[in-house]
Amino acid sequence: MPRADTDTATLSDTPRQPDAMVSAARAAALAGLLGLIVLGLAWELWLAPTGSGTLAIKVVPLALCVLGLLRHRMYTFRWLSLLVWLYFMEGVVRATTEQGWSRALAVAEVALCLLLFTASALYIRWRLRNAAQAAA
Repeated sequence: MPRADTDTATLSDTPRQPDAMVSAARAAALAGLLGLIVLGLAWELWLAPTGSGTLAIKVVPLALCVLGLLRHRMYTFRWLSLLVWLYFMEGVVRATTEQGWSRALAVAEVALCLLLFTASALYIRWRLRNAAQAAA
């Protein structure tokens, strides 16, 4: 007779901890996301403001994603991997049309977007692969 602590029903009820690759991808995605939020606020409010600072509102959709990434929500990672391309396009346009400090900030935005997208894609892939292995 199997012991209660090794019973399959007991093991499947316990939440699984994410493996090292999933945790690393989430950490990189969080770093990219927080970097984009800080960059967006600093850019529009202090470093090279355009207008009265109302463009700082563009970071609100990014800020809404932080909690989902902290909670390992797959839906948030998927949604964010699509949303980040809007910020990427802004960075590319501003990097090719502006001069000086704004150009450097735009290049930084592009780099953070690429980091965020890559980390999100890897996170999604590894989570799905781990789920398929667990189901097999």
